[in-house]
Amino acid sequence: MKFRVPAWVCGVWWSLCLLPVTGQVKVSTRELPPLPDQHGVAGAFAGISGDALLVAGGANFPDQPPWEGGQKKWHDAIYVLPHGATNWLTGFKLPRPLAYGVAVPWDDGVLCLGGNDAERHHRAVFLLRWQAGTIVIATNFPPLPQPLANACGVVCKGSVCVFGGETTPGATTASPGAWRLALAKTAEGWERLPDLPGPARTLAMAASTGHNLYVLGGVALSAGPEGKPVRRYLSDVHALASPASVWERKKDLPVPLAAAPGPAPVVGSGWVALIGGDDGSRYGFQPPAAHPGFSSSILLWHPSRTHNRLAGVLTAPRVTTAAVSWRGELIVPSGEVRPGVRSPAIRAYRIEAP
Repeated sequence: MKFRVPAWVCGVWWSLCLLPVTGQVKVSTRELPPLPDQHGVAGAFAGISGDALLVAGGANFPDQPPWEGGQKKWHDAIYVLPHGATNWLTGFKLPRPLAYGVAVPWDDGVLCLGGNDAERHHRAVFLLRWQAGTIVIATNFPPLPQPLANACGVVCKGSVCVFGGETTPGATTASPGAWRLALAKTAEGWERLPDLPGPARTLAMAASTGHNLYVLGGVALSAGPEGKPVRRYLSDVHALASPASVWERKKDLPVPLAAAPGPAPVVGSGWVALIGGDDGSRYGFQPPAAHPGFSSSILLWHPSRTHNRLAGVLTAPRVTTAAVSWRGELIVPSGEVRPGVRSPAIRAYRIEAP
């Protein structure tokens, strides 16, 4: 039986044909206690350690929005929500205010890579753990080969891989770089992988299905008339096969997409779940105070299926935040509601796909 997803408006009309496969996609959601920061944060490091959700760092506009002259503030607070708790634990801090790095799960901790603050981009790599009622920070990892913010990354077969991003504040070109660190052999340092094919990109999504890595979408940067970065939204998808380390072009996303919560989780029989994201249709929207928000679709993309699937529609999409797997649910903590505005809401999704 064939199904067709109705077209909807998100700046442009588009439609998806659902795969003629047995079984339906089911999505349920629930709220977790909101982040203690009433404004919420974007670009925080997030993950699970000691059966607790950690949300660390991030940035927001606590005084007034940017279109009214508000200044972005970077944070160093680490918030901890043990499983089943109704209140967050506070009082823990990162070594410095930091946001927009890569966070991946490793060894019952949250491996944090790169990021930026108000002055510069960073190379630091460290592991956050929740142990015996406190935060333990391990720093015995080689730094990234270059400073990076807004990169994407994923763990696959015992290695962490990092792709793309920006190396300096206000960059008008993205990095094409791809790097891998064997986490059991960190003394050997970072291995340079073949550069990402296609345009160099930032704010892309990364996923792993076990043997292959995928980099999906993102934005390419160029210099505008006043020297400020201009975005071009991308829909291409590339796979890096292991161990050959050769890139292969896969079918495109149905629309350009960037900054969806990541690493992009894999559900069912290898579907990559893209929970919202920015499709670029409202890039430069005016007036910014009336921006209606980002893509509300939960898109399932599969490397070997002809079509995509629409898993559901979000009531409150977020970008520049994490997707954290925890006891069968996908946690999307805080994040950006629209440019310059964050939310403290924490949502848990359960996606059942064939």
